[in-house]
Amino acid sequence: MMLRTGMLVAALGLSGAMLAGCGDDGDDQAKSETQEQSSSQQESQSSSGSSDSQQTASSGAADSQSSDESASQGNGEGGGDPVNLIFGTGGTGGSYYPIGGALKSVFEKSDLVDGVQVVSTGASVQNINNINDGLNQVAIVMSDVAYDAVKGQNQFDGQPADIEAIAGMYPNVVQVVATGDSDIHSIADLKGKRVGVGKVGSGVEQSAAKVLESAGLSYDDLAQVSHTGYADSVTEMSNGNLDAAFFTSGVPNSSITGLMQSTDVTFVPVEGDVASKLLEKYPYYENYEIPAGAPERYDLGDAVDTVAIRNIMIVPSSMRDDVAEDLAKRFHDYLESGNVSVGALKQFDPATLDKDLVVPVHPGAEAYYETLSSSEGAAADGDVANPGDDSDLSEDTASMPANEKAATTDADGAEAEPAKQTSAETPEDNAQPTENSETSGGDNAQDKDPQS
Repeated sequence: MMLRTGMLVAALGLSGAMLAGCGDDGDDQAKSETQEQSSSQQESQSSSGSSDSQQTASSGAADSQSSDESASQGNGEGGGDPVNLIFGTGGTGGSYYPIGGALKSVFEKSDLVDGVQVVSTGASVQNINNINDGLNQVAIVMSDVAYDAVKGQNQFDGQPADIEAIAGMYPNVVQVVATGDSDIHSIADLKGKRVGVGKVGSGVEQSAAKVLESAGLSYDDLAQVSHTGYADSVTEMSNGNLDAAFFTSGVPNSSITGLMQSTDVTFVPVEGDVASKLLEKYPYYENYEIPAGAPERYDLGDAVDTVAIRNIMIVPSSMRDDVAEDLAKRFHDYLESGNVSVGALKQFDPATLDKDLVVPVHPGAEAYYETLSSSEGAAADGDVANPGDDSDLSEDTASMPANEKAATTDADGAEAEPAKQTSAETPEDNAQPTENSETSGGDNAQDKDPQS
């Protein structure tokens, strides 16, 4: 009995020892498994969080894209989300680019606009192509190129552009300058002379060809045709190698101003039958007078009659009405504020923003211009017209006088130049035609002159 009891006690002790050993190993294993499970859970959560983050980023990108697209998915109604706008301008040496920089801050004050990105492009033709492709939502172009685009002709043959105007802008003036000893006083006098007509495919050359055509002349009637840009034309005239040259730009053109300092010149008018034929055949031309006695505009002894091609601000026809209306309002108010930083924008009357355009005015913009007409009518009847919303302007700006006529200089817009986020490295808008800007009537800014 005692033996049996002793064996039982020994067995129980051995079992306890074994259980104690297994317990220690089991705890370590349990801890290890718990740690592995915890680590696995953390990795899973991290992975899930990363996935959620990626989904959120993707969703944000989609929302951003949706916001961008909402600017051009209008159906005549407003009430959509704020939009992002990519503003197509021109080469950094012309006026389009600093104008975009100045209007960036103006448009971004709108509750309907999230942001504006200003990009340097090949100017008119590329800007229209970019709007057609959905790459730009706002752009500045010359009227002759826009006219061809809506008609689906010339470089837009068979592919009419679905664009509309927010506003008309400043004119690019056809300026024909001859040396004082050339005996050139009319376009007809260019026959048998050596003439600079601008770079091949540029807006300058297109204007030159059309003006000559209206005078019954062609390149064959000239003693020499020089495809020179502004700087080279001036150099050749100074050296006595050219008798005259065409310049199509804002007034004044700094190259002409420089030439006048060293050479006696004559401004050749584009007037009479030549101007009439030009305006009749090409509706985007308009009459223009370079005034006499204006120091900021060559300080001429006599006024010179010529023609000009207007620049316009365009958007896709599908832009929401409320966005287009607000852009038109803010542009008009900016012009009237006295706070305009780009000289080219001081060279036209804000009352003409929707007048005599060769591209249809966007219905949203037109709605705003109708309110101006109503206000003017009310003021004429003795009522107090709405002076416009100056809430976005500083007190100093709001109290400044209305927009004054001023010259365009090389420094135009220097203070307002935006960050250079370029979509095309076209240094000058008057450069040789490229794949995206073939024979652009708007590609005529070079030599840092106030041009598009």
